[in-house]
Amino acid sequence: MSWYKRVKEGITTLTSEKKSVPDGLWHKCSRCKKTLLKEDHGKNQYVCPHCNFHDKIGSDEYFEILFGTEFEELFSTIRPTDPLKFKDTKEYAKRLEETQHKTGLDDAMKVATGKLDEDMRLVVACMDFGFIGGSMGSVVGEKIARAIDYARENRIPLLIISKSGGARMMEAAFSLMQMAKTSAKLALLGKEGIPYISLLTDPTTGGVTASFAMLGDVNIAEPEALIGFAGPRVIKETIGKDLPKGFQSSEFLLEHGFIDFIVNRTELKGKLNELLHLLMRQKMAEAANA
Repeated sequence: MSWYKRVKEGITTLTSEKKSVPDGLWHKCSRCKKTLLKEDHGKNQYVCPHCNFHDKIGSDEYFEILFGTEFEELFSTIRPTDPLKFKDTKEYAKRLEETQHKTGLDDAMKVATGKLDEDMRLVVACMDFGFIGGSMGSVVGEKIARAIDYARENRIPLLIISKSGGARMMEAAFSLMQMAKTSAKLALLGKEGIPYISLLTDPTTGGVTASFAMLGDVNIAEPEALIGFAGPRVIKETIGKDLPKGFQSSEFLLEHGFIDFIVNRTELKGKLNELLHLLMRQKMAEAANA
């Protein structure tokens, strides 16, 4: 019964001897549709080597890219509440609980500190889009405020990585107040001459763009990131005109002077290290001449 077998020379003889490929081993690029090993995708900082598409990643992945495994998470005990007892299609408190269970996150922001190299410490506040669209609530604002205070106390630079749909509607004015709160704190950081770098990733919109995301000493962005305040449809209906193609992309913003440069994620650590050393030398020279 040789037809049950593959008897031709050079071909595996028995079908039962074939080795199965484990599930989840491959990553398929959502843009160019080419595949590569998930391990290789991670080693390339979750950037497609074929088309340079930057996949969305969370705070833990950014911390690993910048610090490796040597970093300390800060302010991890701060958790959101439901001060307004908000109800929509679901109670806000219930949605928070379900999202925390699903994502393993307490809220849409994590803060960590570590070293880019032996001479450069850094505080990083990074948003997680997986937590209610990276929306900015009171916890996000409080963690940013405390990250700024930590940077001031320890005289080390601050990096905020934005990835958000905007203010969190379920916290209403409590959420909107974070725009003023974080902006005021950043003003204090600027007065003390401590560098603040803002990294805008896909997407950065709404009240986040209208506050801390665009207030960096240097504003940088990942390639092809969606960056804006209101959505294209709302803007078009407001001004009554057609909008330029790709007008809310990081490339369009760079061309029109809204950001300083675009950086590939694979080059992020090196570019940040170079930039921060330059800024710190400049700040020290200014302080010496004051």
